[in-house]
Amino acid sequence: MENRYDNDATPAASAAGHRTRAVEGSSHQSRRRLAGWKRARAAALTGVALASGTALAACSSSSTSATAAAAHLPQVPLVVYAAEGYDQAEVTAFQKATGIPTKLVDHSTGTLLAKIQAEGNHPQWGVLWTDGDAAYAALDKQGMLVRGFEPNTGTLTSLGEKVVPKDKSYIPTGLTVAGAIVYNSQTVTNPPTSWTQLTEPQWKGAVGMNNPAISGPTYNVVAGIMHQLGGVSKGESFFTNLAANGLHVFTTNKVTLTALLQGQIKLAIVQNSAGIGFEYKYPQLKVAYPKSVTDLPSVIGIDAKVSKAEQAEAKKFADFVYSPAGQKVMLSGDPHGDSLFFPIIKGTSQHKLVPQLSTIPIQFIDPYTWGPREGTVNQWFTSHVVNG
Repeated sequence: MENRYDNDATPAASAAGHRTRAVEGSSHQSRRRLAGWKRARAAALTGVALASGTALAACSSSSTSATAAAAHLPQVPLVVYAAEGYDQAEVTAFQKATGIPTKLVDHSTGTLLAKIQAEGNHPQWGVLWTDGDAAYAALDKQGMLVRGFEPNTGTLTSLGEKVVPKDKSYIPTGLTVAGAIVYNSQTVTNPPTSWTQLTEPQWKGAVGMNNPAISGPTYNVVAGIMHQLGGVSKGESFFTNLAANGLHVFTTNKVTLTALLQGQIKLAIVQNSAGIGFEYKYPQLKVAYPKSVTDLPSVIGIDAKVSKAEQAEAKKFADFVYSPAGQKVMLSGDPHGDSLFFPIIKGTSQHKLVPQLSTIPIQFIDPYTWGPREGTVNQWFTSHVVNG
C-alpha cells in the first residue's frame, strides 16, 4: 500500500535507521517529559487518581470524572510508534482535536518491536499501534503494557469482543486476515481451497510468501497454519514439504506481489488488505481465502513505564480512535491499503472493496499461546525453509 505494502517488514532493529515524522516537536522535549513525569508522580503520591477517559473535542461523550482527573496532569508530548497506513492522518486529526502535541514514529512492526525491547526500562514511546496481537501478548507477559483500560467512545461488535484480552492490556482497533492467497486469474482458474493443497505437484515452484522473521503479519500465517494442523511439529512438517515443493520466500508483501505480477510465481500468500489493494490496481489479480485463514487485528498498546501524564494522553488517543471521527480517519487514511479492514466498532461500515467476513473461513488463535513462540518459530523457519 504505498504507501503501506512494506510496513510489514521487520529488518534488524536499528534506532538510527527509523523514519520519524513529528507532528509537533520541541527543543525542550526531554526536559518537558522529565518535568511532566515528576509532576505526575507528585500528583500520584498526593492521591490524585488517573481515570480512563478523555476530553476530546470530537468525543464529547467521554466521562466527566475521567476528564477532570486528566486535567490535573501536565501536558507532555505523546509519542506514537505505529505501522499503519493511516497512522499519520490519525495522529494529525488527534492533535487537531485535542491540542496535545503528538509525535509519530512510523516504521515496520518488527523494527518498532525491536526498538521497544532495546529501550527497555527507558521507553521513548507512549502508544504502539500495529497489526497482530501475538506481539502484544508477549509484551503483556513482560509487564510492559497498561492493563484494565477500554475506550468509552465506541462500542465493540461481537467480532471486536473476540479479540479483547482478558486483562484488557491492549486495545483492538480493526481486523484483517493473515494468509489470503492472491492469484492471477489469467493464469489460475482454480486456486487452492486448503493449505495442504499447496504441496501438490501442480503448485511446484509456484507459491510465494514473506519470511515471517522479516514480515511481522506473516508470523500469524505460520502460527495459524500450525494451529490448524495440530501444533508446531506438524506445522514444521508442512512447511518442510512446502519448501521441498519449491516455495519462494520473499521479504515483504510488495516484493511477493510483484513476483506474482511478473509471473515468477502463481500464488502469493499475503495479508488480505495488501491483496485487496493490489487487486484494485491490477484487476486481473484476485484474492482467495483457503480454509482456514487467521485473524490479524490491528492493536493499540499503552506503555506501562512512561509517566502517568503520557499514559493519560495515550488513553485519550485510543478514545479518539474509537470515536466516529477517529473511525472515519481509519477508513479514509489509506484507502487502497490498511483502510481495507473489517471494522469492529458499532456504527462503522467497511470499505466497499472489502468482502463480507461471513464469506471467509476465519479462525482465531490464542495470542498468549503463539506470541511467546514467535522467536523460536521464526528462527526455525529461517533455518529450515529459507536457508534449508
